[in-house]
Amino acid sequence: MLLTVVAFVVALGVLIAVHEYGHYRVAVACGVKVLRFSVGFGQPLLRWQPKGSPTEFVLGAFPLGGYVRMLDEREAPVAPEERHLAFNTQPLRSRAAIVAAGPLANLLLAVLLYSAVNWSGVDEPRAVLASPVAGSVAQNAGLRGGELVAQAALGSDAMEPVRSFEDLRWLLTRGALEGTNVRLDVKPQSGGAHREVLLDMSRIDSREADAQLFRKIGILGPWTRPVIGEVMPDGAAQRAGLRQGDVVLKIGATDVVDGQQLRELIRQSVRGQEPLAQAWRVDRSGQMLTLEVLPEVKSEPGVTVGRIGAYVGAAPELVTVEYGALEGAWAGAAKTWDVSLLTLRMMARMVIGEASVKNLSGPLTIAEYAGRSASLGISQYVMFLALISVSLGVLNLLPLPVLDGGHLMYYLWEGVTGRGVSDAWMERLQRGGVAVLLLMMSIALFNDITRLFG
Repeated sequence: MLLTVVAFVVALGVLIAVHEYGHYRVAVACGVKVLRFSVGFGQPLLRWQPKGSPTEFVLGAFPLGGYVRMLDEREAPVAPEERHLAFNTQPLRSRAAIVAAGPLANLLLAVLLYSAVNWSGVDEPRAVLASPVAGSVAQNAGLRGGELVAQAALGSDAMEPVRSFEDLRWLLTRGALEGTNVRLDVKPQSGGAHREVLLDMSRIDSREADAQLFRKIGILGPWTRPVIGEVMPDGAAQRAGLRQGDVVLKIGATDVVDGQQLRELIRQSVRGQEPLAQAWRVDRSGQMLTLEVLPEVKSEPGVTVGRIGAYVGAAPELVTVEYGALEGAWAGAAKTWDVSLLTLRMMARMVIGEASVKNLSGPLTIAEYAGRSASLGISQYVMFLALISVSLGVLNLLPLPVLDGGHLMYYLWEGVTGRGVSDAWMERLQRGGVAVLLLMMSIALFNDITRLFG
């Protein structure tokens, strides 16, 4: 719990500070007097003003936001000798640059963070496929498990190397959410001839980007040995006599070839609400044993599944993914671009009803994933920060009047017509923007509560 809170607060602090610093830095460069730079709202916890600087720097008690307050005649009277330092007196290009600088700073931060991970190298699972889910797109395409994915592509794009299973997962996510087929160049893990496999993503209802999405695709994880890991006390595995390190060879009459297949067989070992006892053939350090395992029945959304109270499957084979200086920076920029486009497409699909609003996430979900990523190591946490930084940048560029994108929309109108938006229209648009933003926040918070406590 403590790790989750710390990781969440650090993430918010970094992303908000970078966003506001973008506004601040460009405002100063354009000759605007900045009165206050605040990370957080409410009662100041810390404040300081560097000697010779007109700007007061503040750390607020409520961390969900921040602001840069500039000299502006619309907010308070401005002395005639300082009028040239006010935001509202600046040329249109300067005002637009100052407003756009915040979201762009978040996107640039994402490029830097993705690049840093690429440069430092990270151990990721090798792109060897586990057994596909029965009846899934992957199984219908002819995949059986054990194939190494050498290259992949979306639609008619050129094939590109797949460095790790995470590369493949990202491509599958894009293909499913965009409704674009995915082509895989695969070969047997032990070597052999390559063949191309087409995953037909048009068969997938991708309105909700949840865990069930990958079950529909049929590729849930990388290939692993069918080994029993840590056994929980008083669970079905312990009662059956299973031990950590047991290699499962057969369940009933079915040969077990990998950890994913073993997990699926366990999930399916129920009939209605009743568990099915089955004979397991296991290899325990060279000794062949037959054990009767009676799983426990657990409920998941819309389905009843079997569980044995043990970790299933060995750790996957890892590869170190590392890039050179230019290649890593280019890959970081490309990932930021891809995530930005995917975010915009998902938002557009939600607006027209092609995607569920259940995909919206709020602070509780972000906090949960902050804690999870931090527990997995610095590289995973940095990638989480990059993803949220992209989301923050894209969200703020939306043409909602209360966001940076809304102000840019006003400036576009001013640039086209030669006059600013009237005060009456400004008030109406602000009210509408606040209403839309509050609705989005309410939906996101409801989704958080449903996911975590439903």
